[in-house]
Amino acid sequence: MRLVVLAPLRVEAWALGARRTGMGVREADLGDADAVAIGGVCGAVDPALRPGDVVVASELRDDLGDRLACPAAGSLVPLLEARGLRVRLGPIVSLDHVTSPAERAALERTGALAVDMESFWLARAAAPRPVVVLRAVVDRAGRRLLDPRTPAAGIRGLLALRRAAPALRDWLELLEADVGSAEDVESTRAEEVSR
Repeated sequence: MRLVVLAPLRVEAWALGARRTGMGVREADLGDADAVAIGGVCGAVDPALRPGDVVVASELRDDLGDRLACPAAGSLVPLLEARGLRVRLGPIVSLDHVTSPAERAALERTGALAVDMESFWLARAAAPRPVVVLRAVVDRAGRRLLDPRTPAAGIRGLLALRRAAPALRDWLELLEADVGSAEDVESTRAEEVSR
């Protein structure tokens, strides 16, 4: 199976060994990809999140209220935790602009954990392939992106992405094993039917 990893910014792509899409991009050429991972940094919505924490999307939402489930996400969480990362699984909201602390406070009431600018649309374009989204927190819920603490927080976020990158290969191996098991079951059923 072939995994394509997408990241918006050059530095995020470097950290993940990913293909750079550009900030705010809503589509990418996925070619013959069998699975897609979308990664990068994010803004925290949940006040408990701190720079360097990783959020894995259980669901993606856009500003119109549309939602995309991410059923393959749960299997990535233990792989990231095994690398010593602090991980949360929950909804990520994608918006077309950088959010203010007040906007994020409103999003917190919806149960969202984090906010970004690309994941919803890239994941929608990747369907029906399995998709995972992982975002490393750079700015805390009550801070603006242009806070003087952001550069140091950005380094923590990028280091978390770098540590997370090998887990994406492990996730692909799990998918391959699941596909192999499903093919074995189908082969066995076909043999039983032909007897």
